[in-house]
Amino acid sequence: MSLFRINGGKQLHGTVAISGSKNAVLPILAATLLTDEPCILRNVPRIKDVERLLELLASLGVTHEWTSEHDLRVVARDAHLQTLDRKTFASLRGSLLLWGSLVTRFRDVTIPEAGGDIIGNRPIDAHLSALQQLGATIERQDGLYHFSAPNGFVGALVILPEFSVTATEIALMAAVRAKGQTVIKIAAAEPHVQDLALFLQEMGAKIAGAGTHTLTIQGVSQLHGADHTVIPDQIEVGTFAVAAAVTGGDVLITNIVADHVDLVRSKLHQIGVKTELTDHSLHVTASFPLRSFRLQTFPYPGFPTDLQAPFGVLATQCSGTSLIHDPMYEGRLGYVSELIKMGANAIICDPHRVLVTGPTPLHGQEVKSLDIRAGATLLIAGLIADGETIIHDAEVLDRGYEKFEERLRNIGAEITRE
Repeated sequence: MSLFRINGGKQLHGTVAISGSKNAVLPILAATLLTDEPCILRNVPRIKDVERLLELLASLGVTHEWTSEHDLRVVARDAHLQTLDRKTFASLRGSLLLWGSLVTRFRDVTIPEAGGDIIGNRPIDAHLSALQQLGATIERQDGLYHFSAPNGFVGALVILPEFSVTATEIALMAAVRAKGQTVIKIAAAEPHVQDLALFLQEMGAKIAGAGTHTLTIQGVSQLHGADHTVIPDQIEVGTFAVAAAVTGGDVLITNIVADHVDLVRSKLHQIGVKTELTDHSLHVTASFPLRSFRLQTFPYPGFPTDLQAPFGVLATQCSGTSLIHDPMYEGRLGYVSELIKMGANAIICDPHRVLVTGPTPLHGQEVKSLDIRAGATLLIAGLIADGETIIHDAEVLDRGYEKFEERLRNIGAEITRE
């Protein structure tokens, strides 16, 4: 594994363009299994999770070609199950997204359980329930799941037990070619769920209600290819905005969708960070002192769980005590212990809540990327720490951020990878 070396104390200035959304492109890639025709995907981020999912699809006989730096042609015409790479399937959390399209296509599927980041227990009951409500029978034995729907999925009323993004996406991919009408209630409404719905509609699916918590799908017998541009990554927007704010910088963040960052911008304004929003850019200007805040993550349109860690390092530079509450994952606060090593004044109240008192200076230390978002957070901490910060397991960030250190260097960060 490689590491990052960061010399802190540099202000960030300049322009940074946002990549395509990691959370949008993975389910869209899974959905290409639903047609034999070519699909063209544009604004695809060149990140490890995309590479690994493409490798997994290739083991299923799906071909792909990069037609430009961020444009991808995917063809699933010759897809089959015989050579599925079970090791990659088991190690990649994103492989869960294949459930709906695999069972739709092959009707009888045996696959391993999926892994992923160590951010706490992530139950899959909602995912399994969605497919069962659409007519699949599911058996689990010896670490394998056997899905069977010999006559295909059948439209039904699907009531999800929670606003689960992945369960909603799996249910969508199962319902678009089901017989009859499906209504999904308690559906997630995140921008990346909306982007998947739009891609499926471009393929010929009949979906109403995207962006709300009730989706209505009229099943069709087949889908065709589509040409789709992946939305920008809202998590990257928030991450770069925090980096600009804590370093005392002045950064123009381009290639954004303004509606997707409303609450993040509102929270930054509450803290005292100056922002200027247009349809496609966010201009962030640091302004001190920063004010402490209370933050709780919620399903969209609430504050995204993937941004609570970057706001945790922002809290170390705010005057007063900030409370951060993430009820979703009990392992998402692991980064706080690393921040404490660097000088943060923080108390983990329980697995879901942390109190951070500031402002406190941070000092360079050797720390470790625990997951994608924690790694980005510690990198931001290194930007403001005095001395040198070393962050191990740099490859963890490559799973979710394209050329992250290079883009930071381009706006003034002093960071290298070894």
